[in-house]
This record gives sequence, C-alpha cells and structure tokens, in this order.
Amino acid sequence: MAEPVSASQLIDDLTAVVRDAESLLRATAAQTGDKMEELRERAQDSVRHAKERLANIEDEALQHARALAGDADEYVRGNPWQAVGIAAGIGLVLGLLMSRR
Repeated sequence: MAEPVSASQLIDDLTAVVRDAESLLRATAAQTGDKMEELRERAQDSVRHAKERLANIEDEALQHARALAGDADEYVRGNPWQAVGIAAGIGLVLGLLMSRR
C-alpha cells in the first residue's frame, strides 16, 4: 500500500513538475511547425494554470495554519492549566513510546 503524502510533499512534487515542464518548453523552442506551436501553447497555458493553482494552495494552507495557531493560542491563554495537563499527558505518552524502542 502507498504511504500517505503530506501537503508539503505534494506541493514540492507539483513545483518540480512545473519546473520540468518549463525546461521542456525551453528545450523544444527551436522545433517548428503548426502542430508543435499549438502543443507548446497548450503546455504553457497548463504550466501557467498549475503555477497559479499552486500559489493559491500555498496561500490557503498558510492562512489555515495561522488560524489554527491563533485558535491554539487563544485556548492556551483561556485554559492554561488544561493546556499544561494536555502537554504533560502527551509528553508522558511520547516518553513511554520512545522508551519501548
């Protein structure tokens, strides 16, 4: 079964694909013909669209991360002892898991 892919890995992979597609477009610039020109234009449109979509995805992820950080900060400030208890519990569980290995 395939391993789950994180959002940052997916963005990195898509960025690499866009970069490779741009390199391919530059390498085939000397090729001529109506069919080649049509293919090049479609590829350029696809690359441009992919870049815009990647930028939007990165912006959305950043906004979501900031919102989560703000919510966590608000919760900790409102419930400091509960936050300390949760952190201690997580530390205990991680310590137990790490000591077994």
